[in-house]
Amino acid sequence: MKTFLVLLSLVLFSSCFAQTDSSGIGVLVHKDPRLDLLVKKQASINTVSKKSIGRTMRGYRLMILNTNKREDAIAAKTKVYTYFPELKAYLTYQAPFFRLKAGNFKTRDEAEKYKKEMAPLFPKGVFILNDTIEVKGEKTEEEG
Repeated sequence: MKTFLVLLSLVLFSSCFAQTDSSGIGVLVHKDPRLDLLVKKQASINTVSKKSIGRTMRGYRLMILNTNKREDAIAAKTKVYTYFPELKAYLTYQAPFFRLKAGNFKTRDEAEKYKKEMAPLFPKGVFILNDTIEVKGEKTEEEG
């Protein structure tokens, strides 16, 4: 009796297909052709934004401050932007410390140059660290 019920259920379930209609043809999807245009446009926007953001590589950054006082970290970041507007400052928080790093240097010599310039501004010391840096993306012919 159990065997008969199992066979009967298999026969009934095999005739039930969620993706076909009563004629045995699969589901027909009517898609608006404007969706393809939107997908292409979004892909081009993503490509342009990725190129503008840039890429990363191994390089050097300057560790300027490592403190547990938020006010000191923000003041140091302001000082970096005031005296060195060409450098990008990175303020991160890893409990309980705020770490301030600056710059995207490809070579250690570049980092050494800025370290010497920053030493008088930050008496606790400025240190060179190996880090993953941001490199500006290359411009394409379309962007000029």
